[in-house]
Amino acid sequence: MTASVDVKASPDRLYGRQRGHPLRPRQQRLLDQTLPRMRFPEAAIPDPASAFGHAPGQIWLEVGFGGGEHSLAQNAAHPDVGYIACEVFENGLCSLLSRVVPDDEEATAPVPDMLRIWDEDARILLRGLPDASIDRLFLMFPDPWPKSRHAKRRFVHPETVKLAARILRPGAVWRVASDDPTYQAWVEEVMGAQDLFDTAPPARVRPDGWPPTRYEAKALKAGRQPLYWTFIRR
Repeated sequence: MTASVDVKASPDRLYGRQRGHPLRPRQQRLLDQTLPRMRFPEAAIPDPASAFGHAPGQIWLEVGFGGGEHSLAQNAAHPDVGYIACEVFENGLCSLLSRVVPDDEEATAPVPDMLRIWDEDARILLRGLPDASIDRLFLMFPDPWPKSRHAKRRFVHPETVKLAARILRPGAVWRVASDDPTYQAWVEEVMGAQDLFDTAPPARVRPDGWPPTRYEAKALKAGRQPLYWTFIRR
């Protein structure tokens, strides 16, 4: 029998800033003209494969893509995978979109047909996706919410672990990376108290096949030690 983690229920609302500095004209065009062409449509939630330009061999999901480096690298390296990238922070959305289309071609330049963006709370998507519909899940350097009273806001949460397990097929991989000591301890506690995923000690060097991100580079420059977990759906 696994131990339990005593935390409040994960709230059904967005947390964190959705906007940083005021948007520049280029950023606003990206949100108004490019994002709608790449958005994962709500109507596709019951049949996620229908959202892509051609039938995907697998469907992968990234929660909180930050600057988009990881999502774009995975999309480029795996052209037959349907990739759903989730982010609510507008500056992060613009960072990814700016790498997809040239300036002044936000409304016309081709966009990747196997990369779709979900710009709402990822948990809404997780609740709606069919059982065993996702082949890989990524959580790269999430917001740690370091205060204990904010633990319910962390994506790694006992309730969210159950949601993730439901949408992941047996044998599917969930990758988690964090450089924050509080979050690292939290991941160990939460994942050590569940029986839906096989766990293993985290790697201390980024494994092969894990594209780098700006957050990892920032952590290493500051002397923080990232940890990299691979969890397997039972």
